[in-house]
Amino acid sequence: MPNGLNEKGKPYTLKEVLEIEPAFEVEANREPQIKRLLEYALQLEGLYRNTSTHAAGVVIGHDPLDEILPIYKDPDSDMPVTQFNMKFVEDASLIKFDFLGLKTLTVLAKTLKLLRPRGIELDLINIPLDDKETFQLLSDGDTSGVFQFESAGMRKILKDMAPDKIEDLVAIVALYRPGPMGNIPSYIARKHGTEKPDYLHPMLEEILKETYGIMIYQEQVMQIAQVMAGYSLGGADLLRRAMGKKKKEEMVKQRVIFIDGAKARGVPEEKAAEVFDLMEKFASYGFNKSHAAAYAFVSYQTAYLKAHYPVEFMAATMTLDKTDTDKLGFFKRDVTKMGISILPPDVNKSQVNFSVENGAIRYAMSAVRNVGEGAMQSMIAEREKNGPFKNIVDFIARVDGSVMNKRCFENLIKSGALDCLEPNRAKLHHNLEKLSQHSAAIATQRRSSQISLFGEAIEIQNITLEDVPEWPSMQKLEMEAEAIGFYLSAHPLDAFESSFERLRIMPSSELVKTVDVAGSVRVRLAGIVNDMRERISQKSGNKYAFITGSDTSGTFEMMCFSETLAQSREKLKAGQPLIFSVLAEKKEDEIRMILQAVEYLNEAIAKVSSSVMIYMDDPACLSPIQSILKQDGSGKGKVFLIPRVNEWDVEVALDGGYALSAQTMQALRAVPGIQEIKQV
Repeated sequence: MPNGLNEKGKPYTLKEVLEIEPAFEVEANREPQIKRLLEYALQLEGLYRNTSTHAAGVVIGHDPLDEILPIYKDPDSDMPVTQFNMKFVEDASLIKFDFLGLKTLTVLAKTLKLLRPRGIELDLINIPLDDKETFQLLSDGDTSGVFQFESAGMRKILKDMAPDKIEDLVAIVALYRPGPMGNIPSYIARKHGTEKPDYLHPMLEEILKETYGIMIYQEQVMQIAQVMAGYSLGGADLLRRAMGKKKKEEMVKQRVIFIDGAKARGVPEEKAAEVFDLMEKFASYGFNKSHAAAYAFVSYQTAYLKAHYPVEFMAATMTLDKTDTDKLGFFKRDVTKMGISILPPDVNKSQVNFSVENGAIRYAMSAVRNVGEGAMQSMIAEREKNGPFKNIVDFIARVDGSVMNKRCFENLIKSGALDCLEPNRAKLHHNLEKLSQHSAAIATQRRSSQISLFGEAIEIQNITLEDVPEWPSMQKLEMEAEAIGFYLSAHPLDAFESSFERLRIMPSSELVKTVDVAGSVRVRLAGIVNDMRERISQKSGNKYAFITGSDTSGTFEMMCFSETLAQSREKLKAGQPLIFSVLAEKKEDEIRMILQAVEYLNEAIAKVSSSVMIYMDDPACLSPIQSILKQDGSGKGKVFLIPRVNEWDVEVALDGGYALSAQTMQALRAVPGIQEIKQV
């Protein structure tokens, strides 16, 4: 290819490649197999590969459509579609409308509904379009949940541009696409006065002033044709369409009409030709301003709500993505940064969707994995009708066991949704079979309408649950993450944070800033492996892996090559807190992280720790603690036992010193009754 490039979004055809690159044809003629492949490819290129349906296109006619054009019935859809594409539909004198459905509009509606209990009624059509807080939020790139502006690329543009008027947002929407994206740096520079606008000709200044001399919208092409060359509105629209569809014969005619019209208005022929060439180049990717403005206005509305009513807005946003745990985890970290608390799911307080409670977001019952929206609607309807559930027996008796299966109960336990009825999750999980059987028996009795001789409802028998110690804090968090999809109430690394400074561990959230400044850095991250996807290199045949980890500040992805993967595979699969030594570098506005070494966090902390704080809520754990410490051996480490009694912490220092090896710490964390261990 000339200079190795082609126009963005417009790849060369094979015929064009053969014309502009003779070496390609020479190479093809050298290999009979490639030559034969090329012959077939030239015949097949441009043909439809498969049938597809426009996501929003609706065709309207004055007669039944099957009497006007051929209809196709997709086996996977109930709705018939035209066999004509959008171009031929219009040539057949039919009207095509695009009806776009945006979930963002539902987010806006849900936010307004959540505001009503506070007595706030908003009219989003008439909000001020010069709101400082909204533009500050956009300029800061704080745009998670903001329509159109969530991506890393968009955030960077917003930070660089610092928009201060709605027209800037309209321009960003139109420019952020292959092709016009190259004009973004000039738009920003001209907005901030570091580059002078070029209006091409004085008569075009009024048209291009809003966009600093840069053609952005299709409407500008039409206006230029009208003002400079005397086109009518209809003629200008025909010119725009001819340019956009690159009709060569039509463009030759339009070029003559434009230049002659411009000359008649005193524009030199050379300048008229220059303007026409720029219009033609732009029109292939120009955007409709009315479309961009509508999108930008919705973007502004979401940003306005986030700036002024963040709790309600984020609750509504999370509701619309409640089945996507990756997004929910991202939103959870975002709202935490905003100083908003996310309260855990609770069968006596949560709603089906995310709700607002005393300035915090209450986790949605239907967002807990494998519980089912129908089951949660049934449960909440019962609670609202007959009051909060008193205990686990009351819950089992009143909730419909036909929709609340064993797996549903299990995830309610793991998520902490039943803590208000029985705080010991291990106890409920241990008795899960008994609870499920009891629930199923009650459901069966209800279905068979068994009642006593006196017509009274069947008396619910009490359930005796076998007592077991609560899960250790690490196991409790792992179970919670299984049910929620991410760590909600806390993170397994929380107990280790006091040692991070001494270990020179960087939060993953700080990595982007560091790499932006340095370009390439070697850092240490602490984390838990969330996911590991192994691949085999087609070039070398070696294994490599993409590893997703998380720390208390967010998630991150690392690439692990064969040598490091072979050395660290067992550690990466152990599910333990780890330290990742990574090389982080910036590649095309993205951070690329290469994993170079892995070590257990416990082992690293053991080398620098001087004391251990053991928080416990069960005296039964004292004996195993004593046994583990006896095997540890002597050292300089001090051990403090902190029994949690009636919400008071009592600190007991053990005599002597201990080695506090990694094996000892791992054994202590597994002791039932120990709630938390901090190494300091």
